[in-house]
Amino acid sequence: MTLCVVVAALRLGRGLLVPIVLAVLVTLVLSGIVEALRRYRIPRALSAVVLLALVGAAVGGTLHAVWAPAQQWIEGAPRVLRTIEHRTRPAQSIVRRIDVIVRRASALAGAGDTPAAAAPAPAPTPATAVSAMDVVEGTSGVVAALLMGTALTLLLLAAGPPMLVRMTAPVASDGRAIRVLRVIEAIRVEVGRYYGTLAVINLLFGAATALVMWLLGMPNPMLWGALAGVLNFIPYLGCATTLAILTLVAFVSFDRISQTALVAASFLALAAIEGHIVEPVFLGRRLDLNPIVVLVALWVGAWIWGIAGMVVALPLLVATKVAASHSHNGEAVVRFLSPPRGRPRRAWPEPLTRARS
Repeated sequence: MTLCVVVAALRLGRGLLVPIVLAVLVTLVLSGIVEALRRYRIPRALSAVVLLALVGAAVGGTLHAVWAPAQQWIEGAPRVLRTIEHRTRPAQSIVRRIDVIVRRASALAGAGDTPAAAAPAPAPTPATAVSAMDVVEGTSGVVAALLMGTALTLLLLAAGPPMLVRMTAPVASDGRAIRVLRVIEAIRVEVGRYYGTLAVINLLFGAATALVMWLLGMPNPMLWGALAGVLNFIPYLGCATTLAILTLVAFVSFDRISQTALVAASFLALAAIEGHIVEPVFLGRRLDLNPIVVLVALWVGAWIWGIAGMVVALPLLVATKVAASHSHNGEAVVRFLSPPRGRPRRAWPEPLTRARS
């Protein structure tokens, strides 16, 4: 019953909770840089403002670079569909023949049955016009959530660990407060290090994808590189989605099927190198999770919060595993979240013995 209430609250309150959760995630990723600059006596507030400005400039520049080609592909969707229909016409004829055979077999099997009265065809639903006010109302919520998330991220980065001390001290005893702070510090360090490294890897992965697509003659290679880098943050599903999109674009853009196969094979090779060589070298095996648990978490996150739920599903699993590894009773949770391989039971070092202020 409690689980149903929590899930219902998360689903109904996603408009309020999504900006907060995403702000906490961005804070965890950037807090390591802010704390490192703090050792050089640079104020946290200044570091937070500069970092968020740089991140905003990078995101804005990327959107500006890929906006025009993305808009061209969206506007050319009817042409792409016609091309796909023309290319797949032989396969469609085979499917139609099979369908005719199935219908004839069904007619022969049901020849003795009384034909049912044909249901009246439903009336076509008139198309609903979209006004400018609808567009404004739809985008105003996104802009408000973006501003709220940015402001909250700035405040969290500027406050730093001392804010956690002040918030934890009134509600817990000294020993329990210190334990909670150690767990939070461990989550901050591990999640921030993991996603900071993963962001650099995905940036290079997107650049490599754009370069390979350019060498293969794919149209708008920068768009596909950016898409590969962003979707690679979603385990398993992101890479598969990028592969499907690239294969479809190559199928529409090239005349020979060998070129389409070369595009798909090249991306698969890049993904294999990134997943089996680059990530294990730079990220190690410390944050490995059970693939079944990851897929279920992605599915549940997408059902509750959509794309935002898929983004925060993996960080939530990582934070849960870090917290369980620092708990005396969390061994079962660590084993449940870990991959089914023979490894040491404790995937993290002992809890941190000092918290930085």
